[in-house]
Amino acid sequence: MRRLRTVSSALLVLSALLVGGAHASAAPPSHVVYDALGDSYASGYGVPPYGACGRSQSAYAVQLDGRQRIALDDFVACAGATTTSMVSGGQLTALDADTDLVTLTVGGNDIGWSQAVTACLGGTDAQCAGTVALVRSRITTALPGLLDAVYAQVAAAAPNAHVVVTGYPRLFSPEYGAYLGASTAEQAALNDGADLLNSTISAAATRHGFQFVDVTKRFVGHGVNSPYAWVLGPFDPGAFHPTVDGYEAYTAAVNSALGPVKLG
Repeated sequence: MRRLRTVSSALLVLSALLVGGAHASAAPPSHVVYDALGDSYASGYGVPPYGACGRSQSAYAVQLDGRQRIALDDFVACAGATTTSMVSGGQLTALDADTDLVTLTVGGNDIGWSQAVTACLGGTDAQCAGTVALVRSRITTALPGLLDAVYAQVAAAAPNAHVVVTGYPRLFSPEYGAYLGASTAEQAALNDGADLLNSTISAAATRHGFQFVDVTKRFVGHGVNSPYAWVLGPFDPGAFHPTVDGYEAYTAAVNSALGPVKLG
């Protein structure tokens, strides 16, 4: 009888260990530590109310929080940021070896994109063409080096992170006709400039092993002059930034591009 009780006790202990092991293996995976950097398109500017630096609860970083095990740790994107002010302003201090995921939208302010838009909406044809040409020159000559410099610093500050770089949408839908002082041809030229900006950012991201997320297709038919606009008009305080729907499109694009396997 004593031997039977001993065997029975051993079986109970073994059973407890097996059950405990099953529970341990079924434990949910750890969360993904996420830091969000960049300019106004990353901060959610355009959809108030705002916190510091024009940060909005509509920003794609905030919307990504909680999805696919993502836990937003530091949201430091700042409206008006350039590749250099992003560093001098301290955004990179949010990054460290524990950072698993970084998102970054930057570059538009470096090349004076708003100058071209303003010139085409309110200036002469010659002013529009001249400013677009100037901005395109900045994109091809100055921007690659600026992006390389900041991307290298991001990689060094977050050596274990998966870095996602997002592009910018086309601002116009020429199929809906002229808009203020911008003809359909001028709108197409501005959209071509946005495509050049995105391809330049994408190439730099690839050089550094980062993932580029293009939002262009999601905004097709939703330019500022569309009846279904996802871009705020020039008379809005957040002019030429995404609407709530626009930021949801950003969130969907990043969330889809990441995929659970890439974050595993």
